[in-house]
Amino acid sequence: MLCHYLLPKRPVLARMLSEPTYLAARMVAPMIEAHFARHRAAALPEHVSQLAPAPAASLVEVIIDAAFWASLRREEGHPPRISLALLEPGQAEQPVVFGQRRRLMPYNLLKLAPAVEQPGIHLGVWFDEQGLYVWGTATGIPPLCFVLEVVEPGLLVAKHRRADGFGKFVNVAILRGDQLQLVDAENLAVSDCSALQAFLPGRGLPAATTGETDNVLVELAAAMRAHGRGGLVLVVPPDSAGWQASIVQPMTYPVQPAYTGIAEVRQHAQARWQWQEEIQRAIGLVGGFTAVDGATIINRDYHLLAFGAKVARAETSVPVDRMVVTEPVVDSTARYLHPAQNGGTRHLAAAQFVHDQRDSLALVASQDGFFTVFAWSETLQMVHAHRIDVLLL
Repeated sequence: MLCHYLLPKRPVLARMLSEPTYLAARMVAPMIEAHFARHRAAALPEHVSQLAPAPAASLVEVIIDAAFWASLRREEGHPPRISLALLEPGQAEQPVVFGQRRRLMPYNLLKLAPAVEQPGIHLGVWFDEQGLYVWGTATGIPPLCFVLEVVEPGLLVAKHRRADGFGKFVNVAILRGDQLQLVDAENLAVSDCSALQAFLPGRGLPAATTGETDNVLVELAAAMRAHGRGGLVLVVPPDSAGWQASIVQPMTYPVQPAYTGIAEVRQHAQARWQWQEEIQRAIGLVGGFTAVDGATIINRDYHLLAFGAKVARAETSVPVDRMVVTEPVVDSTARYLHPAQNGGTRHLAAAQFVHDQRDSLALVASQDGFFTVFAWSETLQMVHAHRIDVLLL
């Protein structure tokens, strides 16, 4: 049974009409192969048949190479925005299968791109003795399916679906031209910030692939980035009013009673598709308020308490003058700096709030796409800013 899913190594690449020429593809392919192999090995034996095939480095290299060169072209003035999934038609839910296969090459990807620009639609890619080809489109794909998304010209993201099928895919590697960023699933900063665990690949695919994960903060982060206006979310403890000492009173837009839509949907027992639609709607509603100037305040039970709030330094506190900044990327190094060196007023407000309210979190979306999670580090005894935009592309 397992032998059916084993993919070939270099022989398929040797049968391609031309060798890949994008150097970053050759560098990252073995790393991506190792990532998927590691997660597949960690899956419980009874769940292995539910997973997509583990991608061989030779196939990953060819797919990235073709997608990269396609991303630099334009069709009727538009750059392609496509998502490629490595799987057979039989592994996809309700696939659209072309009557004639198309060889995986930049020209064919460019021509097919207008049909698959909407989120959730992938071009299905597989191989035979002639090499890799596009067989059609797929919407529902299995867990641990290798997906490559063309975000914009020269920007590619390798990812896979989360174990429970809900929400934002897990990013594995980001390629920006000649720059390569490999997501660090074992990032040591996680020990000081448990909320960060939901964003990382190692937490997105538990061994029991039928188990659910709490991805609300991930989805809220995506909603904050989507409106492009920037935003600040403060996550405070439930049943506590201590955080109000760091908020200008009276608040302009308190929510009374608190909006509990996210929490209520999470507790409902209903069909999965309906549950996902309803919780996405509830998260989107909260995410919309983050576009209003000021901070949106929720508690850890995901109750919306206020929006448009102004952060102020607590009377018993001192101005925060130093914090550490890290990024969950392999070989990245920690930086120690003043909060004002990390961003604008939202970043400074977030750092001061977490410095004063050490049992809280702050999420900051910048207008330029950067995203930072602020938490208090008990180990370092300072504010820890986690730059996680590489996980949200």
